[in-house]
Parts: sequence; structure tokens; C-alpha cells
Amino acid sequence: MGPQLRIRLPGLGRTIENYGLTGTPVPVVRPDKPFNRVAYAAGHVVFDPLAPSDPWVAPVVDWDRTIAFREHLWSLGLGIAEAMDTAQRGMGFGWDMALELIQRTMDAAGPDSLVASGCGTDQLDPGRSHHLDEVVAAYEEQMEAIEACGSRVVLMASRALVRAARGPEDYLAVYDRLLRQASRPVVLHWLGPMFDPQLEGYWGHAGFEAARDVVVDIIGSNADKVDGIKISLLDASKEIDLRSRLPSGAKMFTGDDFNYVDLIAGDGERHSHALLGAFDAVATAASAALSRLSAGDEAGYREILQPTEALSRHLFAAPTQFYKTGVVFMAYLNGHQDHFTMVGGMESARSTLHLADIFRLADRANLLSDPELAVRRMRAVLAVRGIEA
Repeated sequence: MGPQLRIRLPGLGRTIENYGLTGTPVPVVRPDKPFNRVAYAAGHVVFDPLAPSDPWVAPVVDWDRTIAFREHLWSLGLGIAEAMDTAQRGMGFGWDMALELIQRTMDAAGPDSLVASGCGTDQLDPGRSHHLDEVVAAYEEQMEAIEACGSRVVLMASRALVRAARGPEDYLAVYDRLLRQASRPVVLHWLGPMFDPQLEGYWGHAGFEAARDVVVDIIGSNADKVDGIKISLLDASKEIDLRSRLPSGAKMFTGDDFNYVDLIAGDGERHSHALLGAFDAVATAASAALSRLSAGDEAGYREILQPTEALSRHLFAAPTQFYKTGVVFMAYLNGHQDHFTMVGGMESARSTLHLADIFRLADRANLLSDPELAVRRMRAVLAVRGIEA
């Protein structure tokens, strides 16, 4: 073993630490059998920094690197939650680009590749309010296009629906209309306001219990058209509560990037499946851990995956909607892209100290796949921000 890798990292109070890496990278291993949990990683998109276009106005995607990352996730046994908020839907990545992304992903998918794609209403003008019929029509347009590509559907929470709905009865009516038209069961999507402040009061209620009851009614009335629901409220007790009330056959997909280890393991009676932005950043550990869990080795599952939760909690720290910056930064550190630039210039959304702590926590979680490469790239980012090696 060679000398310990070290790097100068900033800390609080303008301090500089001579940090020594301690992690042992989780091996990249193709699973030899399917997991006993359905596991989607919500995939990010790779920006093309050399395109002659302003990233805030007309971002250009590096399709080769974007699809290569999805092939990496599939090779680890994970499914792809495509064109979701991790791909910056609503933050610089519009419906036209999302549809092209879905089409390209489905073109690259193999017969056993699992893909579920985000269906929303983001083609509507955000500058004005819309009638419920317009909201439904926007959903229908996207659902038809996604199903035509061969992808499963995730019915994403809609900003336009929040503005149009007068109460829970409107949510019930809209979802009933949409679910009747779905060609196969969909995943519902409950994204909390910490991820998108414009979704405050979704399902027609500000309180959890009343909103939960609306969701249960929707699923119960459309049991044959609902595969499950993804809930992203960053509160394990609320997920467990809703999970206990789901009709038989409806899956709970955890979107809790703070507490996924316990939620996926379950309580002996019920467990959650996964649809997580965090799994983009911790994919190698997620795959290895799920293989252990599938083999009945819960202790091994926890040993691998538990250290990743500290990193994920940091990535998704408030303001949570900026978590995409950390996800892309992890992809850069681990060599999945050659640069740290993003659609909409979102690489600027997190501080230098935040990025330095991502590096520390990724090392401690054994998630720096090539530590020497990660050190070189971390130094390059720090140099631009005034910290020389």
C-alpha cells in the first residue's frame, strides 16, 4: 500500500485541513440475480460545456455521457427513474428536452432494463394560471408520449395543478381521469415543498394526515392502475404511516434521502422499495447492499449502505432543491463526466465548504471509486475557488 492520499480542504472559520483519505472504494460488481426490492435511481443529465449556447438560456445535453451513465446504473442492477427532478425538471430542463431524454434512454434500454419516466405539466406557461382541463390535457400529452416510447410512467406532482385546484376534490377528479387512461400501472409522486416550494399544499391540504387520506382514496379507487407511490417528505414516520395504509399490491417507493436504509430494510412486516435521487450518487454502494439484502444478509446490507446516509443527508440539506449540484459533483469526482458544469449554471448553487464536505463524506462512505482521480478533480475545483494545492 502506498502513502496515504492527502488534500487540503477548507473548513469553518476559513480554516484549511490537511485531510487524509481513509476510504476503500466499494467494488463495482454486476449483480448475479435480481434484487428483492425494486430500486430506481433518479438519473441526472450531463451538460455539454463546449456547446456554443448559454446554459441558462438554451442548455445543450451531452447525450453520449448522459446515456453512458444510465448504462452504468443498469449494469449495477438498478432501474432508471428518468426525467425526474434529479434531471432538473423545472430547474432549466423543460419538457421538450425531457422527452428527447426519455426517447434516447428507451432506445438504449435492453429487454430487462427498468425505466419509469416523469410525466408532468411543465409544458404549460408558468406565468399564468390554468383551468383544470388544461392541466389534465398537459398530463395526457406527456403520458401518451412517454408510453409511446415504451416507458413506464411516474405521475409527477404538478405546480400547475396546485394553482388550479380549489380543494382535494379537484385532485381526486384529475388523478381519476388520468389513471383511467394509463395503459399500465403508474407510480404516483408526492414531492414535498422542501424539494419544490411551489408544491406546498399538494393534494388540497397543508396537513399530512388529511393529504394522506386523499392519496389513499386515489389509490384505493384505482388499484389496478397504480403500481405504487413515491413519497419524498424526508420524514420516515410519515412514510411508514402511509405505507401501512396502502391497499394490497401497491408498493411504497421511498424517496426519503435521509432515512432510506431503515425504510428499505423494513420492519419485518412491511418494507419500502426505492426511487431515489441519492441512488444516482451512491449507486455502487446501493447495488452491493441490495445484493446482500436479497441474500438475507441484512447486517451486510447495513454495513455497506449505512455510511452513505450521512453523505445523502448532506447532499439533500436545505435548501433541498439544490441537491442536484451535489449529485453532479459526485459524478464528476468519480469520472462519469469530465467537468463540473450543469444545466442552468447550477454548479454555483452550493458553497465551496459544502463541496468539500461532500468529498469528506464520500470518502468515509467508500464512494470515491478512484481516489487519486477524485483528489485531482477536487483540487481543480478548489483552485478555481481560491484554494491552491
